[in-house]
Amino acid sequence: MPAKTSFLRITLIGCCIVFCFSLAYALEDGFGPAKRIETGRFTLDYSSGLDLGELARGLNIGVADRLLAGQPISYSGDLADMLNALFTRVCDILDMQLYSFKGNIKVCRDNLQLAGIFANLFNSDLKNKRSFYVYELNTIYISPEGFKREILGHEIGHAVISHYFVVLPSVKVQEVLASYVEYQLRKSIR
Repeated sequence: MPAKTSFLRITLIGCCIVFCFSLAYALEDGFGPAKRIETGRFTLDYSSGLDLGELARGLNIGVADRLLAGQPISYSGDLADMLNALFTRVCDILDMQLYSFKGNIKVCRDNLQLAGIFANLFNSDLKNKRSFYVYELNTIYISPEGFKREILGHEIGHAVISHYFVVLPSVKVQEVLASYVEYQLRKSIR
């Protein structure tokens, strides 16, 4: 009887260790060391060597966007404020308000790193995409070339949709809604 109990304990401990290591491995995306900015809605990790000013210019969130997001008029190029305004715009476009959302955005140093992370997470080829969203990690991965308000808005749309519904809509429905966000953001530039 004591040998059986010892065997069960050792087996249980072994299973726990294997489970913890597999969970840690599963969550490792291969992004590597990065600099970090905290916004109200996102934790933005970006590869060293990227210029925040260039990312902010690529995002191109202007006074009109901030007004539509209900933020005070500001001409500052603060990336954190821009991301919060974009999140609010996406929620307004989808008519899906999330008040306690907190997500992650990881800006890779280039398309090659983005493709490597995608391959590491999904064991698949990224093709020619410049961004993707992973629901299980609540993280948007994007290249500097893709760091535009329409593309990032599309991915934020995926995040909002994933957190708004209790039962996730099908992938096709999510893609239609996220594409609608992208369309509305592109339309508002003209």
